[in-house]
Amino acid sequence: MSATSAGPLLKVENLKVYFPILGGVLRHKIGEVKAVDDVSFTVGRGQTVGLVGESGSGKTTIGRTIIRLTEPTAGTITFEDAVISKLTSSAFRPFRKKIQIIFQDPYNSLNPRLSIFEIIGEALEIHFPQMSRADRRARVAELLEKVGLKCDHLDRYPHEFSGGQRQRVGIARALAVKPEFIVCDEPVSALDVSVQAQIVNLLQDLQEELGLTYLFIAHDLAVVEHISDFVLVMNQGKIVEAASAEAIYENPQHDYTRKLLSAVPKL
Repeated sequence: MSATSAGPLLKVENLKVYFPILGGVLRHKIGEVKAVDDVSFTVGRGQTVGLVGESGSGKTTIGRTIIRLTEPTAGTITFEDAVISKLTSSAFRPFRKKIQIIFQDPYNSLNPRLSIFEIIGEALEIHFPQMSRADRRARVAELLEKVGLKCDHLDRYPHEFSGGQRQRVGIARALAVKPEFIVCDEPVSALDVSVQAQIVNLLQDLQEELGLTYLFIAHDLAVVEHISDFVLVMNQGKIVEAASAEAIYENPQHDYTRKLLSAVPKL
């Protein structure tokens, strides 16, 4: 199932992610949870593919597996021409510049002990060690302005910001190393509805300006409709429906998709 007719930037084939269930005194394996069960899809360059489903459907596990925070049980993940799911941690490191993530919770994803400069500048220090501190500060100030914050915010700390502002910091952190592909893991679900719209619009503006590709994970079909070109509907570890955003909303084919549509207000 393809999100676009162009060659895909990301290809997921027959992906399985199973977690063991341990029991007994010796904590041996007595079963497994099939968090992701034989999932395949592609994401075309410059596109936004929405991945939607209720909590526990497996969508966040897919995002975490793409960026190698979770290891796959089976299947392959190909980015450009490289099978990244089979790379060692050291071999995958160059791809960390190309593939970034925006986390769901803006309150827990930022280290409260670090300043905004340190939070965003950390990735620059790791991936661009030749960059001077002055150049890092200039880059962080530029990123803050790009996401709608002020450049003089860079020496402040996360507790001084609202949830929406913190998520803007998270977006700036993801952009710092100039990625091509961003996993947006429910980036607006913890925010007020009015702020959700601002963040979704910001992501769209950044995509147009920087040529980004998104996998946009959400449980709210209204948000996904607003931003996505193509939508994958997940239930119990499997993709139950895949179609253009327009087709999903005008003519959903699966009962589960219809259930999700009936449960959400419009953004």
